[in-house]
Amino acid sequence: MKELWIEVTDSLPKRTAAILSRFKDLHPTIVTKKANIKVAKTLGLRTASKENSDILVLNASTASEIKRSKALGKKSCIRLTVKNRADENEVYKAASRGVDYIIVSCPNWKVIPLENLIAKLQGKSKLLAEVSDLKAAKLALGSLELGVDGVVLKTSKVEDVTKVASMMTKLGTRGEKRVKVNKITLTPAKILSYKELGLGARVCVDTCDLMIAGEGILVGCQSSGLFLVQAEVELNPHVEPRPFRVNAGPVSLYILSADGKTKYLSELKAGAEVSVLDRASNMRTAIIGRIKIERRPLILVEAKVRGHKVKTILQNAETIHLVTPTGSKSVRELKAGDEVLVYQQLGGRHFGELVKEETVVER
Repeated sequence: MKELWIEVTDSLPKRTAAILSRFKDLHPTIVTKKANIKVAKTLGLRTASKENSDILVLNASTASEIKRSKALGKKSCIRLTVKNRADENEVYKAASRGVDYIIVSCPNWKVIPLENLIAKLQGKSKLLAEVSDLKAAKLALGSLELGVDGVVLKTSKVEDVTKVASMMTKLGTRGEKRVKVNKITLTPAKILSYKELGLGARVCVDTCDLMIAGEGILVGCQSSGLFLVQAEVELNPHVEPRPFRVNAGPVSLYILSADGKTKYLSELKAGAEVSVLDRASNMRTAIIGRIKIERRPLILVEAKVRGHKVKTILQNAETIHLVTPTGSKSVRELKAGDEVLVYQQLGGRHFGELVKEETVVER
């Protein structure tokens, strides 16, 4: 799991410490002066400073300094500024001497230095990047796909701490691409009927990622019943697979977005994020590369899940597949009684927000 460190130069705000104590999986650590150590430890937070802390911040990454920290039973940390290749080499030297953590500040170039360091430090010292806000944290944690091992957030704003911590809990560990999302459970629904319709404005969601068989996007005519539409990953004799694309349906359909709210397909645009799920309910986010809207023949699909009828409209074409419990099925091959996967969440929606108590009739 990535680590979240907070640098506190003045007194440690109790509210900040209380927030951090809720994110134990991020190994929250306070980089601070001696006066704040007692407060941090009272709340079960690790501390990093030059003395009397869990992690010793060294004056230099010399072998003697590192040996001293180990003799005290402490982990060691060094702070370095990276402006050029010579500075990168200093980071590699510190890692080779066995320092546990290296905090780097990149005042000029932000991406390339971190990518170079991530590539060479795997399995050695843990690399932490100094950041000042959520945007910078996302960039550092996504560099070279693997990202740094953690960030040192330099801010006095409690809301920044909350935003960064919440974002990091969704990232998981290095190499982990899919995260099991609570409250998302896909349920088999039985196909009742399907009906060919006329032309309509259909949306293709082209992402900046690649999907595999069983992965796709949740869409539906009703927010209470969203169908998992598979990406165009299937081989066929007429067109090449487009594993970055989900042919999602008409502009008026609901789609489950990355923040758990629903949107209309018509609202999506390049640069936004969309939720991608697989049949096991594993969920991740993907960036939208473009939205393509064209007029195409449509098909209405009706199914029943837990006694409720749900519907979706999709393009009437062989390449459009709904995900099933064991595979996928083209909308052109659906039969009554077939099972497809649906996300059911009863209640109404107000501008995308779930209102469980609201009674809504959608037909």
